[in-house]
Amino acid sequence: MQESLQSAGYQVVPFDEGADMVIVNTCTVTNATDAQSRNLIRRARKLNDACRVVVTGCYAQVDPEALQGLPGVSLVIGNEEKQRLLDYLTEDQETTAVVVSDIRKVEKICLPPLTTFSGRSRAFVQIQNGCDAFCSYCIIPYARGASRSATPDEILQQINGLVASGFQEIVLTGIHIGGYGADLETAMTLNDLVRRIEAETGVHRLRLGSIEPTELTDELLETIASSRVICPHLHIPLQAGNDHVLQRMKRTYSTEFFGHLLERVRASIPDAAICLDVITGFPGESEEEFESAFNFISCLPLTALHVFPYSKRPGTPAASYPGQVTGDVSKARAERLRQLAADKYHSFAIRFIDEELEVVVESGVKEGLLKGVSRNYLDIRFSGSEALSGQCVRVKPVSWQDHSLHATLL
Repeated sequence: MQESLQSAGYQVVPFDEGADMVIVNTCTVTNATDAQSRNLIRRARKLNDACRVVVTGCYAQVDPEALQGLPGVSLVIGNEEKQRLLDYLTEDQETTAVVVSDIRKVEKICLPPLTTFSGRSRAFVQIQNGCDAFCSYCIIPYARGASRSATPDEILQQINGLVASGFQEIVLTGIHIGGYGADLETAMTLNDLVRRIEAETGVHRLRLGSIEPTELTDELLETIASSRVICPHLHIPLQAGNDHVLQRMKRTYSTEFFGHLLERVRASIPDAAICLDVITGFPGESEEEFESAFNFISCLPLTALHVFPYSKRPGTPAASYPGQVTGDVSKARAERLRQLAADKYHSFAIRFIDEELEVVVESGVKEGLLKGVSRNYLDIRFSGSEALSGQCVRVKPVSWQDHSLHATLL
């Protein structure tokens, strides 16, 4: 959206300067993200009470009426309508316009011709959108539509363009990338795609987004393990560490399956970062179920956790389940898991002290230090020039301080 606006003559200004127009691209995965979106709209109006506010994204897709009535909102458009943002901006409206189509009827994904990512050291390529899993807690299938894949030729063209723009690392993203290619005219898999990317582009580092555990195949693991460009970093949604909770979530695997999967990952890729998503306080989650989940997770060879207290989403089956867990209990359970994750990450990270690592340097300086991300997703701080932003450099971690590795630039 930013690239299309700039190409049409719009000038991007810092949010706090009070822009003439503010576009809020919303998330709706939790109640908290809905609230953050509403707060951004209110803040925009406080900074400039004459500004025009345009709201799009997932919250706009599933509940446009909630946003239509907020002061200053002049336009609400759905996820599919984002592609025609400029057209909607040129239309005269005396009242708030709402343009949100039925996204479950959309059958194709169209990659925008991106060439840059402002302020980013890594570039993102959306290879797939939508989801057909319908987990009992999740609103995303209604916000993003059915699973649909970009063609490999589109993806390769975009990656080559981003590589030509100087990006050292490309991240493949989507809602359900493990299901990539099943809907294409000539069906293919994520493994097929990443093999083509490595063979047919000049990408230096390729990072994979979240992959469902049932779609992390032995073939894909073998490809990652043997690749010279795919980063040894896997983000896998576990969601619950108890079989009864997994069944209520309508997840399609057991803890036994998941445990064996992580054993295979660690055996195939010994230095891989393994990050899991976990939800606490799912309806009906008892103390006994949480304790069994905690014990199960504590035995896994993970390096990080993304922990989310359960958020009731209207329109999902779990919203009406009995035994809703109170927020303070969910948050307390989440905090225990986050502390476990911090301990796991520390144990993983210090293994690499005195090892030589390659990092992509991120923009900005914090407390006089640059930040870099290693291939296996270690957060590394070191002294150096800001001119290194976006480049790959070699570093040697020498100590652990303030929850990250501190290193010497080589």
